[in-house]
Amino acid sequence: MTTLVLDNPQMLAEAALLSGFNAAQQGQEAGRPHRTRFHYGFNKHTLDEADTEILKQHAAYLKRHPGTRIKIHGHSDNFGSGDYNQFLARLRAHSVARLLTKEGVSPSAIIMATWGADRPLARPEDRAANRRVELEYLSMDIAQAL
Repeated sequence: MTTLVLDNPQMLAEAALLSGFNAAQQGQEAGRPHRTRFHYGFNKHTLDEADTEILKQHAAYLKRHPGTRIKIHGHSDNFGSGDYNQFLARLRAHSVARLLTKEGVSPSAIIMATWGADRPLARPEDRAANRRVELEYLSMDIAQAL
């Protein structure tokens, strides 16, 4: 394997531009909270205080960038019936959406999807990892298509 090391800032900048690097977008994402996955206890749909504080940081970011849209993915583990798991995933996604709107995020900036146990993050036996909500930031083009 050959590794190319570039120590020339001009060459690095040109390579970044050719690869599709967008400095304006990177600058916009700089203030975005990095944590986008929040886990829940068994049969729970409320988050602890630390998770709530991080979601408030997401809300502040969304308010500073009104053109940004966010998709909330609600998930559950595979324990119980499919209908109940779908219901619980919906409760989780709605609780996050309510918190964001309570913090001043426009409801039009929020898209929700609930998956129940259909999209596990880990093996189905690892139930704790699969009980979650994930936030996905969308570009304006993708948000309009949805």
